[in-house]
Amino acid sequence: MDWGTLQAVLGGVNKHSTSIGKIWLTVLFIFRIMILVVAAERVWGDEQQDFVCNTLQPGCRNVCYDHFFPISHIRLWALQLIFVSTPALLVAMHVAYTRHEKKRRFRNGEKIDIDELKNEKVHIRGPLWWTYTSSIFFRIVFEAVFMYVFYYMYDGYQMPRLVKCNAWPCPNTVDCFVSRPTEKTTFTIFMLAVSGICMMLNLAELCYLVIKICMKEPRKTTVLK
Repeated sequence: MDWGTLQAVLGGVNKHSTSIGKIWLTVLFIFRIMILVVAAERVWGDEQQDFVCNTLQPGCRNVCYDHFFPISHIRLWALQLIFVSTPALLVAMHVAYTRHEKKRRFRNGEKIDIDELKNEKVHIRGPLWWTYTSSIFFRIVFEAVFMYVFYYMYDGYQMPRLVKCNAWPCPNTVDCFVSRPTEKTTFTIFMLAVSGICMMLNLAELCYLVIKICMKEPRKTTVLK
């Protein structure tokens, strides 16, 4: 997977984010994408090859591996990062659409300073506020769903050293051994901990935006009076 493309796209979202949102993007890049690319892929690179069962029955090892590990941790983490990152693109699309509409009005004869439009600082208010808060909400939902999927699919967050399998075509209950279980458990807990930190950052940013809009409403009411 070309993580550089994802980083380039999300880098454009960074300039439209709040300070908390920029911290979230930094954590996403450094502690999730880079760790996944640099270290985690190497740790899980040999997982099926080194999944050893004490039987020579053809197909038994493959069936047991598929039973206990239906989806690779690496692929599930990659899928999680894609789902978590996608809502952030909604903000960039909203800003791009707004600027496109202003340029269209300029071409239709409306007086708009193009240089000012290019350097215009985007404020999170109005429809953009709803788009931004919706993207944060969906990020929180996706993080929570994937954390539950990890727990449900692998029966916990700890990688077992030994699993017992009696699926067909195994002749009886066989013992299967997982390669580097301690290292994989450490990586799993680390990635889940960073996912929890990202959730807390998203919750903090959502609360910040809600409080900010609530504080502005009383000021508008006071001005109108």
